[in-house]
Amino acid sequence: MFRLTLILGLWLAVPFALSAQEKEKICRDAETQPLTPGTWASYDWTDNNATSKMRLAVVGQETHAGVTYYWLEAKIENPQRPNETMIIQALLPSLTGDVRTVVLKSGSQPAMRASGQMVQMFTKGQGTNFAAEFVRGCRETELVGWEQVTVPAGSVRAVHLRHVRTGTDTWIQPQQRFPVVKTTTRDAGSMVLTAQGTGAKSSITETPLDMPSLPGASPPR
Repeated sequence: MFRLTLILGLWLAVPFALSAQEKEKICRDAETQPLTPGTWASYDWTDNNATSKMRLAVVGQETHAGVTYYWLEAKIENPQRPNETMIIQALLPSLTGDVRTVVLKSGSQPAMRASGQMVQMFTKGQGTNFAAEFVRGCRETELVGWEQVTVPAGSVRAVHLRHVRTGTDTWIQPQQRFPVVKTTTRDAGSMVLTAQGTGAKSSITETPLDMPSLPGASPPR
């Protein structure tokens, strides 16, 4: 679940902080940022001299007790190890909402579904309170200014944000649903936009199996 936290954190913690005078309002409004089914963005993600392909997408929606939930998917592929593809899906009402269900698929292994207390087990200590994390990160971010940035998806004019404490620099296009254009970290990691669009579907075509419940845990919902 570390990768899920990192991916969602990057997506959530960047799109909104554009000007110092609007920062507090923007952070508060993050909770209502809509998710749009079908939208996607792909990235090259380099870490420890290894490059992975990553796609972020909203791949569906469903309603529970009158509340609309969205399936947010992260698909991570290593071109050198095609059998190790990781797919993580989280069902949540908004970017800052609590995760209701998680589906995991690693390589050729069957997709597994976790709900209820099983979700808490997987996400415990991994920062699932994205709203609190966002507000804290948003307040620490400095606005550097507008810059021209060239990535595989093209040359774009983007806002440069800097997080001094973590040593992370991020360039965003605020008008895009997936606004991250480029991110660099203190340890030479990077994430660059390669493409974006609509029409995304779930990368998991099989019916996930329910993960075995822990003793005393609530049954999957």
